[in-house]
Amino acid sequence: MATKTKSTSDKKKAKFSKEVYETWYESMLVMRRFEEKCGEMYIQQKIRGFCHLYIGQEALVAGAESAITKDDRVITAYRDHAHPIGRGMHPKYILAELLGKITGCSKGKGGSMHIFSKEYNFFGGHGIVGGQIPLGAGIAFADSYNSNGRVTLCYMGDGAVRQGALHEAFNMAMLWKIPVIFIIENNNYAMGTSVQRTSNVHDLYKLGLAYDMPSFQVDGMSCETVHEAIASAADRARKGEGPTLLEMKTYRYRGHSMSDPAKYRTKEEVEEYKRLDPIEQVITTMKENGWLDDKGIEAMEKKVEDLVNECVKFAEESPFPEPEELYKDVYAEPNYPFIME
Repeated sequence: MATKTKSTSDKKKAKFSKEVYETWYESMLVMRRFEEKCGEMYIQQKIRGFCHLYIGQEALVAGAESAITKDDRVITAYRDHAHPIGRGMHPKYILAELLGKITGCSKGKGGSMHIFSKEYNFFGGHGIVGGQIPLGAGIAFADSYNSNGRVTLCYMGDGAVRQGALHEAFNMAMLWKIPVIFIIENNNYAMGTSVQRTSNVHDLYKLGLAYDMPSFQVDGMSCETVHEAIASAADRARKGEGPTLLEMKTYRYRGHSMSDPAKYRTKEEVEEYKRLDPIEQVITTMKENGWLDDKGIEAMEKKVEDLVNECVKFAEESPFPEPEELYKDVYAEPNYPFIME
């Protein structure tokens, strides 16, 4: 269960600048309201297929993005709407993708689980459970080979750590000192079965210890602790000291997907975790340091509401792909350094 929060009478000292907290607040609020709108549009059958919402886990992205550069790489699983928002992509292109429109970031061909952006160094969005883990190691290996100083953040769920590819990737990453940060988004339930029922190892960060990989458990409901953990791991990676495994303890307020009623947990448990809401934690810190008041909250809510409405208008008015798009982007043109005969 969640650890109880401190009394509201205890002033929460700010660890970072006002500007950092403002960025966290706006970024997480956009993620939250965007995902809520996605849930509404899914119920309206405007979004088809699978849809996995990130509500409750926003600190994992906001805290990480403030600790890395836009040149660094990010790859994740199918709960992938928030990550490109954190990277800086306008969410209207994400919503257009969810609606299957040609203006979507994957030209309407990927849908909810396959968001991509070369421009923002976001490599998906992968529907195969654990499939992104060796890919993340591979991307980081290429950067290591090219000595460009970039770091890859490879996110995965607590269910994905059951995949054998994780162990192969861990072994090679440590052997070759690959600049990758493996991040377990441990929201306790995978697709609906608790960690306690699926693993003899309940503290998932310990999986990295078998490879002598620096491995830590992190409060994933706090932007501060996420930032600090990512910053330390990224510094280690840039120095050529290899990968780090971070188990981010977080919680999703909704079911695994839109089709999941989440009956495997109690309402009381959900409410207990909502007391640790990452957005509310940032608001509390900003208020207690005189950086935010009720008018400021109202203004931010209005700004984000307008942004989400802009996304809906753009996505709904965008056209669907033409039939000939089916035959495009199937193969990449070869770019060999030699002439083939």
